[in-house]
Amino acid sequence: MAKIRAFNAIRPVRNKVHLVATRPYYSYKKNVLKAKLEDNPYTFLHIINPEFGAAIKTKPNSKERFLQVRQKFELFKQAGILQTDQSPHLYIYRQSKENFIVAGLIAGVSVDDYLNGSIKKHEQTITAREDVFTSYLDIVGFNAEPVLLTYEGSKDINSILANQMNERAEFEFTTTDGITHELWLLNGKQSDDICKAFQQIPALYIADGHHRSASSARYTQQLRVSGKSFSQAANYFLGFLVEQAAVRIAAFHRLLKSANGINIEELILELNKSGNTEILKEPSLPSSKHEMHIYMAHTCIKYRPYLDECTTQDPVKSLDSDLLSEKILKPIFDIADLKTSKQIEFVAGNEPLLKIIENVDNKKFEIAFLLYPSSIEDIKKVADAGLNMPPKSTWVEPKLRSGLTIYSLEHD
Repeated sequence: MAKIRAFNAIRPVRNKVHLVATRPYYSYKKNVLKAKLEDNPYTFLHIINPEFGAAIKTKPNSKERFLQVRQKFELFKQAGILQTDQSPHLYIYRQSKENFIVAGLIAGVSVDDYLNGSIKKHEQTITAREDVFTSYLDIVGFNAEPVLLTYEGSKDINSILANQMNERAEFEFTTTDGITHELWLLNGKQSDDICKAFQQIPALYIADGHHRSASSARYTQQLRVSGKSFSQAANYFLGFLVEQAAVRIAAFHRLLKSANGINIEELILELNKSGNTEILKEPSLPSSKHEMHIYMAHTCIKYRPYLDECTTQDPVKSLDSDLLSEKILKPIFDIADLKTSKQIEFVAGNEPLLKIIENVDNKKFEIAFLLYPSSIEDIKKVADAGLNMPPKSTWVEPKLRSGLTIYSLEHD
């Protein structure tokens, strides 16, 4: 049973929403981030980067820096750029780009569901990052970027969403990356009906946002043990809930800086010890699970590892990202830990193949490992078993905007 709640979102005013809502700051190159901050006084990036242009700056991730974020957020509200809804709502958000359209619900998601395992995770979090994010929440008092969660489809939920999306959206704007964004507000009865429908959903699965959800849970736990009174809102965190069939998953490819002196002929000999190989006419992406393409020295190799029953039945060992590590990276290149290795770089599956190949041809890297995407079922099997996927196993869409519907942790 999944517990969600309606909330009073803090939202950009209609005539500035296209200027306020933004991709997360870390997704921008430094020069692009600088240009956006210089040219757009309304972007939410100014809240996240409150000292842009200041001569003296506070230390990153410090209490002083987070206080500056809080202050900038309050200034945006005082200036009327951000306003708070007068009544609680669930919100429908839809992204549309070319052949990819996805719609879901923005809601408060229960921390207790996270703590008791009703919200399932497939990725291990880093304690140091949790510490930073928890401190951030404690000081700024809001969630601005939803955690992406998936669930099994529900006819009742789909019906309410479909009916509302026939109406004119509260927000509709297109961003420079070609994505159209739309937002609808559900009324009290619609919100209540959906909250009840989610009580029939057995579990939610985190698709993207493991550190944000873990930090939200820690923040709530700290409030509970402090003995101080706090808002009911702090028992929830901001989530975007999407039917699992609507989520798009791409692979994370790997680029290897050095082959440690191994040439293409020697690599093929090593690969043949653990699988079948075939030289392809030209570089291409894998077409099926357990098929990997390896590009080196202007040659593309199709590799399919030998698998035993023990491997195929294990939800983690059967993942192509794990097979790559166990069959190739560890035994051939002595790369045991992807988190600490300086030899590996990860490339999101939305990057053009040509760009990946050029990185090898230009000798910036020596080898490219191209993987087939994991499925939502792969993710669920790992999460249901209480296990973790290897680092950078999935690249998930939709990618969400910050500052579109802000969730206050301090006020209901």
